[in-house]
Amino acid sequence: MHLLKVGFNYKSAPLEIRERFMISEGNIDQAMVQLKEQKSILENVIVSTCNRTEVYAVVDQIHTGRYYIKQFLADWFQVDKEDISPYLRITESDGAVEHLLRVASGLDSMVLGETQILGQVKDVFMTAQEHQTTGTIFNELFKQAITFAKKAHKETAIGEHAVSISYTAVELAKKIFGDLQKKHVVIYGAGKMGELTAKNLHGSGVSNITVVNRTFANAQSLAETFQGEAKPAEQLQEVLQDADILISSTGSESVVLSKESVESIQKSRKGKPLFLVDIAVPRDLDSEISELDNVFLYDIDDLQHIVDENLAARKAAAENIEIMLEAEIAAFNEWVQTLGVVPVISALRQKALSIQAETMKSIERKMPDLTAREKKVLNKHTKSIVNQLLKQPVTQAKELAANDNKEEALKLFVDIFGIEDDVKEELQKQMEKNHTKLEETDEKVSFPIMKNVSTQ
Repeated sequence: MHLLKVGFNYKSAPLEIRERFMISEGNIDQAMVQLKEQKSILENVIVSTCNRTEVYAVVDQIHTGRYYIKQFLADWFQVDKEDISPYLRITESDGAVEHLLRVASGLDSMVLGETQILGQVKDVFMTAQEHQTTGTIFNELFKQAITFAKKAHKETAIGEHAVSISYTAVELAKKIFGDLQKKHVVIYGAGKMGELTAKNLHGSGVSNITVVNRTFANAQSLAETFQGEAKPAEQLQEVLQDADILISSTGSESVVLSKESVESIQKSRKGKPLFLVDIAVPRDLDSEISELDNVFLYDIDDLQHIVDENLAARKAAAENIEIMLEAEIAAFNEWVQTLGVVPVISALRQKALSIQAETMKSIERKMPDLTAREKKVLNKHTKSIVNQLLKQPVTQAKELAANDNKEEALKLFVDIFGIEDDVKEELQKQMEKNHTKLEETDEKVSFPIMKNVSTQ
């Protein structure tokens, strides 16, 4: 078996392509189930967001896997393969593992270190599990990726430094005022930037939000989304009488708030501090406003300087995560190496426990007067003997799985303990769990999972 990642992201496909070939959240489960039915596909998880659509798959053969994933994408979007193939990027084995780790930890995101993608990966993995499109390999890999991403964010604090203008504006306000929950924030401009700002404010616990806009209907629409209040542009100065923070992002070609206007507002506010953030280009607020007492004005250049510093901090944190990645890939490869030995160990334990159980039945037949407590003690101690006897062989089996000639070594191990039929039974259980079949054969047992899972 082999690991594959086939898909595109914001680096390989423009927005219009990502929009066209995005699988909606409501259809992602159906897509994964449909892909699982394709030839060569053993397990799959599909991550589809505004910035990427990527298929992660365990396949029995690399080339057929690549072919059928491409064909699935073409069929799903009802296009020719030639229409989508130029945007696809394919990675195999360790490359696929590394890519998933980078995606989950935010290293491959448009906004370096963002955490939203981790939640999206976790959600789609849970959906895949619910619909049984994952098996032994991906159940381990995706759990490992999610755990790694959480650890990386916690240890490096990569996500603590704001790198978007709207988010930086909110973070700056938090630094000046501390807790924003009781502050009155005015958003002037109901466009995309205003919406992002409102979203960041709402996420920071701000409940008193007033949206001001020239088109009152747009102000109402945005205000309703975040349980705020809407006001027309004519009432801006009146609204500022009671405000703590103004974040302005209109599309005006001239100044919308002069120094004289703010000076007049401040007189009625009795010098109460007013925090103004101008993230519009051209600027909405008169630059001379900064000369007024207790008025703090920041424009987009001030914020960009903060963003640049924070981005440098994120890049430094990302370098530390890159180092952590190598150990994580090695850990996954080590786990993969043990897969072939799992049915051997299970078979050995099962055979030993069945012998112990038959021995207990024999003892009970020969000593019918044993009390329930005596039977319990005997059962416990005979199992303890079995476990102690198995400890060294189990350790040896695990070590054999890491050898270059592991296939031959494990076959010898199976022959010595006479557990070939037991191993076949365990392998069949494992295959059924992963929705595949072990073909009937009279030949010696082999270890397909250990032998063919390629991560090199």
